[in-house]
Amino acid sequence: MIYVPKIIASPVGKLELVAGGEGLAAILWEKDDPKRVRLRERSEGEDHPVLLETERQLDEYFAGVRADFTVRLDLAGTQFQKAVWQALLTIPFGETRTYADIARQIGHPRAYRAMGAANGRNPVSIIVPCHRAIGSDGKLHGFAGGLEAKRYLLALERNRLNAAA
Repeated sequence: MIYVPKIIASPVGKLELVAGGEGLAAILWEKDDPKRVRLRERSEGEDHPVLLETERQLDEYFAGVRADFTVRLDLAGTQFQKAVWQALLTIPFGETRTYADIARQIGHPRAYRAMGAANGRNPVSIIVPCHRAIGSDGKLHGFAGGLEAKRYLLALERNRLNAAA
């Protein structure tokens, strides 16, 4: 499969959007570990419709006018990873869940460490809201974009909810 990238500016730094054959395959962070999401062949095509739509939706999210994303996803991972990512999509905007909560939700209550590892492999951060997953101690733990970016995203969502209340 050939992937098509586009780099955009955002309040949390430069993001590389990557389209695959069926939809958005990845959102990579400026200082992302190249082993976290492995994408092989890449071609040019910044005007790819999936990339343009993803950029538009992310702009709306950062502007505080979008809470849910509708961009098509093209996620590659194991069945367990996909179950975790699907569970992350159920966390409401502005809320958090612990790794243990999500492990229970997918029917593997003791697999909270594996859930954390799958969370870390989420190829489409922000859209599949892995930033909403926190430790059972209530603290923020690893995030591909860094903990400052995770804090920013959570604060952005909390502030929007507080403003709407």
